[in-house]
Amino acid sequence: MNVFDRETNKRHKDISAQLPDQHVYDYLKQDVADRLADRLCDVLRHFPNALDIGAGKGYMARTVTKHEIGKLHQLESSKALLDLCGPTEVETENTIGDEEILPFEANTFDLIMSNLSLHWVNDLPGVFVQSLRCLKEDGVFIGSIFGSDTLYQLRAALQLAELEREGGFAPHISPFAEMKDIGGLLQRAGFQLNTVDYDEITIDYPSMFELMEDLKGMGESNAAWNRKSVLRRESLMAAAAIYKSMYGHEDGTIPATFQILYMIGWKPSKDTPLPLERGTGQFSLKDMPEVITLVEKELGGGDDKK
Repeated sequence: MNVFDRETNKRHKDISAQLPDQHVYDYLKQDVADRLADRLCDVLRHFPNALDIGAGKGYMARTVTKHEIGKLHQLESSKALLDLCGPTEVETENTIGDEEILPFEANTFDLIMSNLSLHWVNDLPGVFVQSLRCLKEDGVFIGSIFGSDTLYQLRAALQLAELEREGGFAPHISPFAEMKDIGGLLQRAGFQLNTVDYDEITIDYPSMFELMEDLKGMGESNAAWNRKSVLRRESLMAAAAIYKSMYGHEDGTIPATFQILYMIGWKPSKDTPLPLERGTGQFSLKDMPEVITLVEKELGGGDDKK
């Protein structure tokens, strides 16, 4: 598939890095990096060698500690963003390259991370396969990606405005992944013990225009090949009015929802726990109430000690 113009995406990131107030727009990606790091804390292990795919300004490097990671390799297509990475507790090494093509040897890393970057790659299954190859046995892949409900308010407002003013609409919001697909893609790539969950982060903005300005500042402007290059002024003003009418708060602000999908998968090894064969279970789920009662009695709980 060739959905995204990778050069345009890189140009958007370069532009965002050169803004005089570029740090103002870090709030969402840094927040999600913190949440992703919290999930990494649940993996009670030290990772001597790790990779961050689409590192941006080093959001993950700012968050993880030397107790979790020995050395962190940061892969990013935008040199301008990598130049903004500051000193961190963890030793880092920067690599400029396309996130769709991992330039590393097989069995190199103990951990691979990606924070809000993979929604711009054309071949997500291919990136998962390459990540599996680059991981050592029993290595971990953990990442976050925008889900399909991201910016649904903005998408609806723009579509309705263009239908009203122009008699048709073009996509202005990039397509995002469905939660139900992520686990299947990890499994097809060869990962095991996969887990997928999600958060919804809703941020209030004074109007639709401030939201669009912040998306530009994040380097998240639409880079799909079928994007519309020009949005007519009357359609834009109508979209702002529709947005506020349909979703606005009483104080005049408007909400923007970002659905964040989190994923984790393990590269198989001889020590990977495997599920028992079908039919080897000792209890049926329909007998679970009786099993719980039996366990409570064995533990001395009983009905009078609940």
